[in-house]
Amino acid sequence: MSQPLKVFITGASSGIGAALAAEYARRGAVLGLVARRADALDGFRQAHPQHPISIYPADVRDAEALASAARAFIAEHGLPDIVIANAGVSRGAVTGQGDLAAFRDVMDTNYFGMVATFEPFAAAMSEARRGTLVGIASVAGVRGLPGSGAYSASKAAAFAYLEALRVEMRPFGVKVVTIAPGYIRTPMTAKNPYRMPFLMDADRFARKSADAIAGGTSFAVFPWPMRVVAALLSALPRWLYDRAFEKAPRKPRASAAGE
Repeated sequence: MSQPLKVFITGASSGIGAALAAEYARRGAVLGLVARRADALDGFRQAHPQHPISIYPADVRDAEALASAARAFIAEHGLPDIVIANAGVSRGAVTGQGDLAAFRDVMDTNYFGMVATFEPFAAAMSEARRGTLVGIASVAGVRGLPGSGAYSASKAAAFAYLEALRVEMRPFGVKVVTIAPGYIRTPMTAKNPYRMPFLMDADRFARKSADAIAGGTSFAVFPWPMRVVAALLSALPRWLYDRAFEKAPRKPRASAAGE
């Protein structure tokens, strides 16, 4: 009889993280869930009483708290099969408008938080020559979106980091997967005051992501039409991109949603 998957997820209290947790619970996985909101994590655990779920209230900007959660999970359940760095925040931020703290907060959470999530597991996975590290990036990282420079920059950094990590971990048999969501129906996107093409429900995104991870992919975009959009955006010459997006709708400054 095969052993259940062991899955460790950050940003698991709402949105994509909660949907991923629910999907892996349906698949019978042992879960380690990290988020800032202890009450939401506890509520999830109570809603799934038949599943082995360990919860770790922590902020991914706190590397030591993440390392402590990782040690606790490994001590209780063993090395996870899958680690998903999902925690993220989105804020409208504009240079020259006093938003430096917002830029720093978004980068600390979306990029450094991803690195800090993988740090406690990477060496052990390399030694065991198994495991999968999954980073939730975003189509928003393909080009710098006006008004969302902080978010786009953090997700562009995630793309580059995950690519480097994928090559670094390859000789050790550790898989690195980049998942790039387009618009997913979550509390984060609910604050966007503009049309969101191909909007996908979070549970469907979670199901497709889990299938892609299980299938051995290294890169996936959901919903799939956004992969076409991302390719087109990437191919646009700078002068045309600048002209096309100069008056594009923007996320309001100081709006934020996460975990």
